[in-house]
Amino acid sequence: MSDFGGLMLETNLIGGDWVGADSGKAIPVNNPATGEIIGHVPDCGAAETDRAIAAASAAFKNWSRTDLNYRVGLLHKLHDALLQNQEALAQLLTAEQGKPLFEARGEIAIGAAYVRWFAEEIRRAKGEIVPSPTADRRLLVTRHPVGVVGAITPWNFPSSMLARKLAPALAAGCTVVAKPATATPYSGLVWGKLCQDVGFPDGVVNILTGSARAIGGAIMASPDVRKVTFTGSTEVGKALIRQSADTVKKVSMELGGNAPFIVFDDADLDAAVAGAMVAKYRNMGQTCVCTNRFYVQSGIHDAFVKRLAEATEALVVGNGAQDGVQQGPMIDMNAVEKVEAMIADAIGKGASVVTGGQRHGNGGTYFQPTVLTGATSEMSFATDEIFGPLSAVFKFETEEEAIAAANATEYGLASYAYTNDLARVFRLNEGLHYGMIGINAGLITTVEAPFGGVKESGIGKEGGSQGLDDYLETKYMAVAGLG
Repeated sequence: MSDFGGLMLETNLIGGDWVGADSGKAIPVNNPATGEIIGHVPDCGAAETDRAIAAASAAFKNWSRTDLNYRVGLLHKLHDALLQNQEALAQLLTAEQGKPLFEARGEIAIGAAYVRWFAEEIRRAKGEIVPSPTADRRLLVTRHPVGVVGAITPWNFPSSMLARKLAPALAAGCTVVAKPATATPYSGLVWGKLCQDVGFPDGVVNILTGSARAIGGAIMASPDVRKVTFTGSTEVGKALIRQSADTVKKVSMELGGNAPFIVFDDADLDAAVAGAMVAKYRNMGQTCVCTNRFYVQSGIHDAFVKRLAEATEALVVGNGAQDGVQQGPMIDMNAVEKVEAMIADAIGKGASVVTGGQRHGNGGTYFQPTVLTGATSEMSFATDEIFGPLSAVFKFETEEEAIAAANATEYGLASYAYTNDLARVFRLNEGLHYGMIGINAGLITTVEAPFGGVKESGIGKEGGSQGLDDYLETKYMAVAGLG
């Protein structure tokens, strides 16, 4: 079994030391493409988390006062270390998560780009001198690191999701206690090693694996953790928001989505199909910004469905570590059964399968990329997140109908639309209740822009100039007696 260039770590990082769980217990990690166990990670709980928080709290005293140039320099070294190890990190990511290797390489690259972005953006985290109403005073507004940050990350983007949280926290002068998902822990733990390798002081970055309830509970209960950032389900996010009330923590939540993809009659059909494939099938449909509902105007509906089905059938399904594979396995059997249930629900309510619709002949958690037509608002995927390779196509007649249907969900993360009508583009900007809108683009995430949703899709933004805000506190100071 490969150790991926020494980057597959089976211990946790607490206060600069690599340790196991107090109980000695460990959690198996499997490769979803083969089913084999590739290793084990510590099954830590509240006691280990409390020690990590104490280490982060102690380290914060010095780290928060370090020179800006020092922190920026370390972040640039971390960026370089990620790219120097890109291939091994991508291989490791694919082994534990299942996505195709070309996607894994891209995830490592954008994670590095987030690190570089925040190394640059922290230089622009300016305060203000506010005009005073009286001549004997000066009014200053300054920004300061919020404190110890608890970061909880998901299995679908186990490297880049941590990058979005670690990078702004470290740039701002915060220290971090991170908990990666137990399904994909190695891509999280390796951040600890790389941070150590490039010179981050002990206790600045701490990474724990184990019980989400125990580790998350300790993070939420601690008054020393001043900010919590979470990416995951809306259900868990709501629970964390409730728990944050007792210690009044800052929270940022990147939660579920139900992305509409609207194709108007005047759209470029080639571009719309190409965008649909990226927006739907990236990471086997297991992303919070993946298309959940295709709304296609009646005049272009049949041509779009035919082209989408052809492109879907052409996808190469297999082990993501093999060349040419475009679709790997789903993360686990629960994910497969959820998609099966949604397909059965839709067929029972009148939908038709155009292609796919069943488990793949590869066995395990492989599933056929699927296209359904005749979708209606009564079907479960109209309101629930699919998180799998299922394209559900709804037909619509008017722009107003499409916007109303797109907004008929408690979610508001990403949305997409294809049209060549410039006036309509601005109507969509105002009418779609989503934090992110892609016009004639199926892949819109970039480090320079804020990533985040509205409604029940979350609180706060990651990336862009806004991505630093949740890691900084604003202070106002009045200096009197200057007359």
